[in-house]
Amino acid sequence: MRDHQSSDWTTRLKRFALDLDARIDSGLYFAGRWLRELWERFTTFMDRFHVSGWKRWGLVEPASEGMTWGLGGLILALALALPAFYETSDEDWLKKSELAVVFLDRYGNEVGARGIKHNDSVPLEEFPDHLIKATLATEDRRFYEHFGIDIPGTFRALLANTRAGGVVQGGSSITQQLAKNLFLSNERTIERKVKEAFLAIWLETRLKKNEILKLYLDRAYLGGGAFGVDAAAQYYFAKSARDVNLSEAAMLAGLFKAPTRFAPHINLPAARARANTVLDNLIEAGFMTEGQVFGARRNPASAIDRRDERSPNYYLDYAFEEMKKLADKLPKSVTERVFVVRTGLDVNLQRQAENAVEENLRLYGKQYGAKQAAAVVMENDGAVRAIVGGRDYGTSQFNRATDALRQPGSTFKSYVYATALANGFKPTSVVVDGPVCIGNWCPHNYSGGYSGAVTLTHALMKSINIVPVKLSIALGKGNAKTGRAMIVDMARRMGIRSPLTDTPSLPIGAGEVTVFDHTAAHATFPNGGKAVTAHAILEVRNATGDLIWRFDRDGPKPRQVIPPQVAADINMMLNQAVEAGTGRRSIIDGVKSAGKTGTTNAYRDAWFVGYTGNMVCGLWFGNDDYAPTNRMTGGSLPAMTWKKIMGYAHQGVEIKPIPGVAPLPNPFGPQLPVAETRPGDEIPKPTLLTKRGTDILVRIERSFEEASRALAKTPVRGKTADGREVSGAPLLAERERTNAVRGN
Repeated sequence: MRDHQSSDWTTRLKRFALDLDARIDSGLYFAGRWLRELWERFTTFMDRFHVSGWKRWGLVEPASEGMTWGLGGLILALALALPAFYETSDEDWLKKSELAVVFLDRYGNEVGARGIKHNDSVPLEEFPDHLIKATLATEDRRFYEHFGIDIPGTFRALLANTRAGGVVQGGSSITQQLAKNLFLSNERTIERKVKEAFLAIWLETRLKKNEILKLYLDRAYLGGGAFGVDAAAQYYFAKSARDVNLSEAAMLAGLFKAPTRFAPHINLPAARARANTVLDNLIEAGFMTEGQVFGARRNPASAIDRRDERSPNYYLDYAFEEMKKLADKLPKSVTERVFVVRTGLDVNLQRQAENAVEENLRLYGKQYGAKQAAAVVMENDGAVRAIVGGRDYGTSQFNRATDALRQPGSTFKSYVYATALANGFKPTSVVVDGPVCIGNWCPHNYSGGYSGAVTLTHALMKSINIVPVKLSIALGKGNAKTGRAMIVDMARRMGIRSPLTDTPSLPIGAGEVTVFDHTAAHATFPNGGKAVTAHAILEVRNATGDLIWRFDRDGPKPRQVIPPQVAADINMMLNQAVEAGTGRRSIIDGVKSAGKTGTTNAYRDAWFVGYTGNMVCGLWFGNDDYAPTNRMTGGSLPAMTWKKIMGYAHQGVEIKPIPGVAPLPNPFGPQLPVAETRPGDEIPKPTLLTKRGTDILVRIERSFEEASRALAKTPVRGKTADGREVSGAPLLAERERTNAVRGN
């Protein structure tokens, strides 16, 4: 019975499979037949459009290929455009650059401003006609005709540059330049140019031509810290852009191309030559005649002499960048874009640092073959007191202190020894200074020989190269790569933000760091192992004076990154490097200090980074083009300059001890070193105020300001001395005059 049922089930399954196969075969047959008929109908229909001979090869095929390539180009353009459009994702893109900041020093004195005050900007219709024509004739003659990209102008510029063998003409339209100012950086890359082109078209679809021109005139940087033609006119000619004459307008229009090179307060002959070119452009473009520009040629513009003004521009540039980042983190209730910012700047110390750098380069720069330098001075809590980004801001606005990446040389060993001490080594631990190789790389000491068995303290004091390399191997338990990863992690936690390429020579300073980060990271040691955040901004107030942010309340707090005992040990070792090692030229009479010298291959970079119980200072000397110096080491010019800067900074202040370093015997009270000043030195002595004293004075000043505002809002009525009935401010002013006469 069971066999019969099984046979019946098998038969039904076979019949089902046979039926399914027949249906599939039938379906495929009829589908193929239907497709064949459809194809025959299609070919019969297309035969009506058959083209042969010259029509096919002269018209149809090129059009077909053009459509194919056009579709591919459209897809490629879309792929290239997407990154550009990501730049416009911020809904507030049009207002994002409207940040305007007035900067105060640490004592509340105004020292400069940055940004664009659009509430004070001049309407486009109030700009002189000759200023607008000079700008268009020089920057974009077909501005009102193109769609954001001036294709003929671009080809014309390419042809001119090819003939000249260099860049003599710019092909970017005003819209492209505005797109760069609003969304992009100044880096010269193909990616940036592609983004710039797409963003220019995007701007043209959203703004009118006059709106684009107005934004360009308001937001272009024209040198001297001035953004926009109105600010530039105020800076160079002490007048509004409404009132500039033709020669002044030509000089302003000539600044768009290269504000540093053609700034009249820096190079007046170059500025006048450029203005003359602008006048030529006005004639070539047909905007003016030779007779109309004749007067401007005969009477070129003269700018205000600002050579004696000592604005801390490198410091303000950094503080403004810091403020731009901070503005995005402020409470959402803060909608204003105008701020008053108190910084940690010490104007006198800033001037001393600038003078010390310039003086030493003048005296010894030629001897050592060094042309540039950078310096950063900050309190041990991270408040930046001074920044020297180069010898002359007018010549170069590139900030070598905050933006230049240079090899730190032996100053990087601080992180190596800190990592070793944090992982079981002691200052008295012994390492053999002898030959070692990692792959094909075999390091050598500066002296060329070996010292044998030495302690870590002695190795750091004498800046021996072999020992930190051996420490990297020991930290990784035989794997140097693992040990270097631990060192990089330590440097990161202490404050180094730049990429540190993992190479065998990393432990002796083959990576690249900025002077700013390197200095801030060394503040970890006098802080007992707590890493701090370097900051120029102490507090931020809005335009009405209300406090909206304060670093000690709202800023990042110090982070314990190494044990206090490790910090004390490294302080002792770095103190020995100063007093008995390579940094002896940095010793300040009456002040205990610690620090490290550094020199890179071919003497391209020379460093000294050191600190006291009060503050830390980092210095770099070298050349912008990486040219070798004449055997300049960190123990020479950098250490000497460090002594001048820090000796001045510690004049008349209470010297704080460095953890782990025995203070100098001083039974008569706080150490008050004498600053190294000469007769006739124009730099005033530093203000003898502690940080707490400064904060108290600032709070008192704010209280007076708030009381004054409250009184101004309170109606006050009374009689003056002559019996007149007055109210409000006139009455208060009258009372102040009366009190002054009475001697109150």
